[in-house]
Amino acid sequence: MKAFLAVCALGLVAGCADQAAPELSESDEARLGAELANYEQAGRTVDCVNSRDLRGNRSAGEAAIIFDGLGRRVWVNRPPAGCPSLEHGRALRTSTPSTRLCRGDIATVFDPVSGISYGSCGLGAFTPYERRPSAG
Repeated sequence: MKAFLAVCALGLVAGCADQAAPELSESDEARLGAELANYEQAGRTVDCVNSRDLRGNRSAGEAAIIFDGLGRRVWVNRPPAGCPSLEHGRALRTSTPSTRLCRGDIATVFDPVSGISYGSCGLGAFTPYERRPSAG
């Protein structure tokens, strides 16, 4: 019986350990593609970024958030369960125990005018992109 419970627990942990981000809908994929049209991936995906290097964020649909970084850099985050309440006109509030924003941190979606909270989502890993140099 103990062995059976251990196998069940291991299966549950393994199933939660590396959830893939939800698929983007066609319209969200087009939106993210348009946002990143002048960007190229600039390194490997990381679990944490320094909060002081982030200047703002915007939604790229229900399954992706673009964080504006320093200079020409942006970070794309795909929350494992999506962030369906994040839409135009709403904002993210994060609370972290450190100076870094990391995978697994909770972000609360709220209306900056009314202060109404619309729920929360757990962040995924961060993929860096850099704006391509202008031609000409």
